[in-house]
This record gives sequence, C-alpha cells and structure tokens, in this order.
Amino acid sequence: MSLTLDSVHHTAIIVKNLDRSIYFYHDLLGLEFSNEPSPWFEGPELEKGVNVPNAKLRQVSLWVGRNSTLELIEYGNRPADNDKPIQQNYLGAMHMAFQVPDVEKACAELTAKGIKFYSTPNVVDEGVLSGWRWVYFEDPDGIPLELVEVAYYNEEDRKVGIAEYLANRPKLADL
Repeated sequence: MSLTLDSVHHTAIIVKNLDRSIYFYHDLLGLEFSNEPSPWFEGPELEKGVNVPNAKLRQVSLWVGRNSTLELIEYGNRPADNDKPIQQNYLGAMHMAFQVPDVEKACAELTAKGIKFYSTPNVVDEGVLSGWRWVYFEDPDGIPLELVEVAYYNEEDRKVGIAEYLANRPKLADL
C-alpha cells in the first residue's frame, strides 16, 4: 500500500493579531470565511498536538479558491522576541502564492488599497516557467506573499524535464 496525498488542505500562518489579519486577508484580499474565528484554545492536548509548551491559540480559516484554505493562527503566548518573520533564504521559510489571471491588474487594485509591493511584476523569460509573471508583497506582520500569473507550459516539455532530472539527480546517500 502506498501513501496517497490528495491535495493541500490548508496552509497556516502564525500572526500577531488575528483580527487585524482578518481585515487584511478578508477585507483587502477578498478571501472568504471557511469558519468563524474560534475562541481561545488551550490545554495539555493542544500543547502536545502543536508541540508548544503552555500553548494558547485562536484561529480562523479562509478559502483560497474552493480547494484549499489559509489558516490564520494567533498564539496568546508567542515569545516577545519573536516579532519578525523568517527571512526568505532561511531554512524553513515559506511563502504563499496566490494565482491571479492578470498580475498587473491585481497589483493596481491592491496598490489602490494601500498594499506595497517589493518591485514591479517580474517576468520569467526562459525555461519551463517562461512567460510566468510574479511579484511579492507582505501582510501586516511582514509575512511574504506572492501574486503569480501562470503561462501554461508544453506538457511534453514538462515531462521530459522531470525525467531528465530524475535520471541525473544525486543519490540520496550522497546528500
């Protein structure tokens, strides 16, 4: 029997203030509620489940499309010295990319709402992702987010590229 992963159910982001983050993700970005904001959860089961001593949290989930949700979590006992997100090139750093039909139009709409972008939209001009357009911005806690406009690629080229990688990648024991 082999493991089957059907889809990404949700991505979670730890935020400083749940209500402020709801304004950003729901009111500005337009994500719809999957559930109402929860009350504060705490107790030994939670501590063990999330592997955080004295854990106390509340959360909300927002739909990203109809197949995945973004879970926003506020910890009531977040360490005071943990005030900035992980830099993008650090181990464990992640970001969430929202696919849009037109990056330029999405940037203009969000700029009008006060959102600042790291740069103007970037265009991939070579390789399998040629034609993709992307741009980064941040949520109120400085968590990096991305807008991406996907130019679909040739399926045969994609399969050949993956096969070449798999045939030539380093052996796991050598890594």
